[in-house]
Amino acid sequence: MKHLLSSSAFIVLNKELARQVGLKEAVLLADLISKEEYFIANGMTDGWFFNTEANIEKDTTLTAYQQRKCLKTLKKEGLIEVKRKGIPAKQYFKINEELVVKFLNNLSATNLTSINKNKEIKITNKYFNKPKLIEVENYCKERNNNIDAEAFIAFYESKGWMIGKNKMKDWKQAVITWEKRNYKKPTMSKIDTQINEYLKGKEYL
Repeated sequence: MKHLLSSSAFIVLNKELARQVGLKEAVLLADLISKEEYFIANGMTDGWFFNTEANIEKDTTLTAYQQRKCLKTLKKEGLIEVKRKGIPAKQYFKINEELVVKFLNNLSATNLTSINKNKEIKITNKYFNKPKLIEVENYCKERNNNIDAEAFIAFYESKGWMIGKNKMKDWKQAVITWEKRNYKKPTMSKIDTQINEYLKGKEYL
């Protein structure tokens, strides 16, 4: 995790972290992680390391006032711990690595969810556009099916344009389905029935 946020030559910022806690706060956190790596490489074992306001300002251009303000935010988020110890007193820091990773993972999950929701909305809009009354009327006239366009729209409006448990994808296909359900074969006259029976009888002669 740490090598993704810092480098000995420059500071690498996580843009989502900067959006959530602030740009200056993200800069300070990245600088502190870089400093922690230096102490680890030189035998630090208890997780705490010190840094001075002057040194931080040199590395980040953040003034002492800006540093204190940023530290307040980072401590509030639980990303770092700060204490003063020693004679003369020095300011020591500890990076809560587990919380930093968790914080970054939560940001990634939130963004992914947002992206998926946007995709789902786009797909839904792509598949289905609720028709206007005039569109249904014209399509029914085109197919000469005698379906009541107002009844059709009223029915599916009451259903939330759902077909069973699924969102309607194609209202024209729904019209065709109505045609099939409403279609009735013409009843045969008595004489037609007699003729058919006669013809069937001849087949067996």
